[in-house]
Amino acid sequence: MSLLQALAAVPDPRNRRGRRHSLQSILFLALSAVLAGARSYAAIADWAAVAEPEVRVCADPPHASTFRRLLSRLDPVALQAVLTGWVLSRRAAAATPATVAAGPLAEQRRVVAADGKTLRGARSPDGAQVKVFGVYDHAHCLVLTQSAVLDGDEIAAFTTALATLPDLREVIVTADALHCQREHATWLRKRGGHYLFTVKGNQPTLRRALAALPWAQAPGQRRRQRAHGRTESRSIKVIDLDGTPAAALFPHAARAIKVVRRRRDTRTGKTSTEVVYALTSLTYRQADPALLATWIQGHWGIENRVHHVRDVTQGEDASRIRTGTGPEVMAVLRNTALNLHRLEGHTNIASAQRRAGWRAGSAHASLTAA
Repeated sequence: MSLLQALAAVPDPRNRRGRRHSLQSILFLALSAVLAGARSYAAIADWAAVAEPEVRVCADPPHASTFRRLLSRLDPVALQAVLTGWVLSRRAAAATPATVAAGPLAEQRRVVAADGKTLRGARSPDGAQVKVFGVYDHAHCLVLTQSAVLDGDEIAAFTTALATLPDLREVIVTADALHCQREHATWLRKRGGHYLFTVKGNQPTLRRALAALPWAQAPGQRRRQRAHGRTESRSIKVIDLDGTPAAALFPHAARAIKVVRRRRDTRTGKTSTEVVYALTSLTYRQADPALLATWIQGHWGIENRVHHVRDVTQGEDASRIRTGTGPEVMAVLRNTALNLHRLEGHTNIASAQRRAGWRAGSAHASLTAA
């Protein structure tokens, strides 16, 4: 199915009378422009005005006010659902290799990261910052779905976002300490999914119980790497919780994990040490310590591979779009553009955006392909 065909399923909030451009053509142009680095309604309109005929999909390109009026009224949840479905169908057809060198077994597992993000430049009508909650594919760095965080309640957004995925059976969900919630663990296991949650001070009793486990007796694995002017070592130890007091403190907890990260700045010589505890519902037969270490590191990597790209390369933090649902809709378009660049095999998104702007016809062939 082509993108234009898929976009026909998005509800059009406009009155039927007076429509000059179809919803599909406006959304197609908006996504194409964001793919090339457009950050505002004016930039989208400028790009559409000079786009090549095969990309423009309409004889008379819309004005910036047309993009603003429509995108600020659009349902971001419906748009996200349509675009997520389309992107997943493209991923299945493309069979894109995983970008995380975790070995063939890790690539066979469906691992997603659940994480919230603040759109720093956007504001709701009451002046509060707009937050969204996304689900990200570990192996391919794709944004699978996104939901608005209502009334600042990111914890509630966890299940709202994950519920939009078609099937959670055998899916492994990684999340930070905010989402280490008993309700989340129970909700996931009822749907056949698994969890890998970080444990911090918001669960003090649980964290103390994990810290008291006999870690000195547990075998460990260590990884070292050097990059960006620092050396870093990570050690991981895993303990089976069966029969321990800690097992009763969290539903479906099978194993506890202790990660020690040591960093040394090669220029200043300064060192830092961080100890992180985590819980998982996965048994040893389902995931060995090396896989758990890969997935924990992969969750931390979402910040650099997705959030940083959206904030800096795509200009999400600097965006001042504030009217209606415009901030959430633009975030959905940025997510989809990032996904398309990843599916094309690009790792340098800034370069991919420049190329899309220079060669619109070839760069956007995937948007019109069936």
